[in-house]
Amino acid sequence: MPGSDHRVLVTHWVHPEVLTLLESHCTVRGNPERDTWSPAQVRAAARDCDAMIAFMPDTVDEAFLADCPRLKIVAAALKGSDNFDIEACTRRGIWFTRVPDLLTVPTAELALGLMIGVARHVLAGDDHIRSGSFAGWRPALYGTGLHGATLGLIGLGAVGRALAERASACGMKIVYTDPLPPAANWDGRRTAEAVPFEALLACSDYVLPLVHLMPSTRHLINAAALARVKRGAYLVNAGRGSVVDEAAVAASLAAGHLAGYAADVFEMEDWALEARPRTIHPALLADRARTLFTPHLGSAVDAVRRDIALEAAHSVLDVFAGRCPRGAMNLLS
Repeated sequence: MPGSDHRVLVTHWVHPEVLTLLESHCTVRGNPERDTWSPAQVRAAARDCDAMIAFMPDTVDEAFLADCPRLKIVAAALKGSDNFDIEACTRRGIWFTRVPDLLTVPTAELALGLMIGVARHVLAGDDHIRSGSFAGWRPALYGTGLHGATLGLIGLGAVGRALAERASACGMKIVYTDPLPPAANWDGRRTAEAVPFEALLACSDYVLPLVHLMPSTRHLINAAALARVKRGAYLVNAGRGSVVDEAAVAASLAAGHLAGYAADVFEMEDWALEARPRTIHPALLADRARTLFTPHLGSAVDAVRRDIALEAAHSVLDVFAGRCPRGAMNLLS
């Protein structure tokens, strides 16, 4: 309600509609810039807040929560949650929420775009045009298409299913590996074949890891896995950076085993991992002929990002109203 003494921290820039919604019920402290605050800045800003709307660069652990005793909810405007200690939140009686569904379609669309872009040499073609040397069509930069190719999905969650549907429309064969069966209401099971992990690597022309980041999946795509990948295949990472060992990918590209690598996510972004690289592997950045990168644009559709932040804001308002928040990942007694 207007005039409430509830205080909410919004750690990153959000659309004005989000601030308007929150400001009609509580006091808002926000980061008005597009840059990320340092962890110390976020912690200092959150110390006297009742709620926090958090984003991917943020990390919330036991020490953070101990320093922010008023927090009643951490509402994450994202899907992955490995950089948030949900158990610590539960122990302290703090709700933790996320937004699981709104990122699915835009991430699948970008993944398909990266597949086309890296296999059809879009970056190299753009460089050629801008160099001033383009004089018209030449028999050059021949690439690989999607029609008739095999797409190997490691993980058939929401994004995997959305990508499978779009890739099927392009005439691709879909194989997947996942310890969980496909969703019961998913009608694409007739066109997607379950295969073992090693078989998927060996038969796929495009390999996409789409699994959650956890200890068992960190560097799932490593040197040993890449050695099993079909020679001339493309690897595309639109899930989590540290699922892929970027040094091993660079070595595979240099050896001519992988035909190309495209990524929207990188190991350096997984801030909760102390042993992560601090930069993208320089050999990958230097290889403009066989790589294509985007700066974590999976959900960067303007209306989608607005709706994600609005959903997180509604979770905060749920808690202030005494309701179980939408998107809750923990249960409080």
